[in-house]
Amino acid sequence: MAVIAVVTGASRGAGKGIAIALGEAGATVYVTGRSIADGDSLYGGTVTETADLITRAGGKGVAIALDHTDDKAVAALFARVRAEHGRLDILVNNAANAVESTTMRGGFWEKPLEAVDLITVGLRSHFVSAYYAAPLLIANGRGLIVHTGHYGAVAYYHGPAYGAQKAGADKMAADFAKELRPHNIAAVSIWMGGLDTERARAYLANMPDELRPKTKRESPQFTGKVIAALYESNLRMELSGRALIGAELGAKLGVSDIDGSAPKSYRYELGGPPELHSTLTS
Repeated sequence: MAVIAVVTGASRGAGKGIAIALGEAGATVYVTGRSIADGDSLYGGTVTETADLITRAGGKGVAIALDHTDDKAVAALFARVRAEHGRLDILVNNAANAVESTTMRGGFWEKPLEAVDLITVGLRSHFVSAYYAAPLLIANGRGLIVHTGHYGAVAYYHGPAYGAQKAGADKMAADFAKELRPHNIAAVSIWMGGLDTERARAYLANMPDELRPKTKRESPQFTGKVIAALYESNLRMELSGRALIGAELGAKLGVSDIDGSAPKSYRYELGGPPELHSTLTS
């Protein structure tokens, strides 16, 4: 029986790579995003393009154009999954409204206030998607919720709004895990490294060569490969509630990047995940 997955924020970047990797594992993947035409983003990519790539990879891609500030649209997405499959195996919460000002230099008070929208689409939207996904995961009797995380949860990275979103997503996953454990549903946050995304390539291309980092970047598909392996692993419930460094989890599960390399963990440069104690009973 094919895995049924939902990946939010999958027009491009991490979400797109994760969705394609799940497709390579044979999953039916519903992908969400606001981009429906090539010109909708400076970096290209649409949900339809991602869905097509999932299907070409060996899965079945289903494109869902929606804005994650619209709770009714999110509810309709999961109602469709229920009508078409009656269950859900994997939810990947990746949607995030990271506007251009997120990476601007300067203090938070010097940037446009829209930078804080990352808390709405990026933290609140994770909760809303999980809210509507939980009954479908429970109906399946086995499931996995993943938040795409980052070292910014513990290290300064792109400013307070970014850090709050990443730290909040880690804690939310831990608390989801506690409440969903009796239903055999795991919830984790997986920290990604520096990704080789459309946005990153554009940013690096504008840097002087002598300042451009030479470290190999992680493919967006790598996290998807890790998620697919974790879902099938007997470690799924053991690791539930934790924030996990993707590079380290990949090594534990025997997962390599698409070129066969092992992505680097930045634990000793940027910090490691805190222990969030999702299994405590009081």
